[in-house]
Amino acid sequence: MTDLAPAPESEIPGEKAGDIPGKPTSASRTTLSHIMTHNDTNLLGTVHGGVIMKLVDDAAGAVAGRHSGGPAVTASMDEMVFLEPVRVGDLVHVKAQVNWTGRTSMEVGVRVLAERWNESAPATHVGSAYLVFAGVDSDGKPRPVPPVVPETDRDRRRHQEAQIRRTHRLARRRAIKELREKRTAQGYEE
Repeated sequence: MTDLAPAPESEIPGEKAGDIPGKPTSASRTTLSHIMTHNDTNLLGTVHGGVIMKLVDDAAGAVAGRHSGGPAVTASMDEMVFLEPVRVGDLVHVKAQVNWTGRTSMEVGVRVLAERWNESAPATHVGSAYLVFAGVDSDGKPRPVPPVVPETDRDRRRHQEAQIRRTHRLARRRAIKELREKRTAQGYEE
């Protein structure tokens, strides 16, 4: 078993976790299910990736709103990995949970499964995604969110991996900002 990491920090540099009581991972975990129809297809006859991405964002948004106790908006999607095509007639299950929280932000992990609507075979893992949401108030300004409290070894592993992704997001953001500042100083237009 691993030790829990120190108090989480926000996606926004310089912010610290607040005094809001934590919520267990299971408090906001959810599954959204949808049957795929011909309206969802792309030119190849499989389900359009954008349809799956919308379901991912919908499920992640529900989890972020539940966890934060109010409105939450999508701040970023780190990656969306498509492992298998989804077909018309597939029953898609989008499972989402909060993996990590900062002061005003949350990483939500999403796993997408598909099964034939008329078969009893196990569902196939067809995709995964990581999204960052920010809790917002009625004026659209960032608001504090409760810390997430991992409950299982799997939750703790996801929490630690989310911290690594956060570190990479912040480093990438810094590197891009520095490169743009350097190019601007050299006279290049952005």
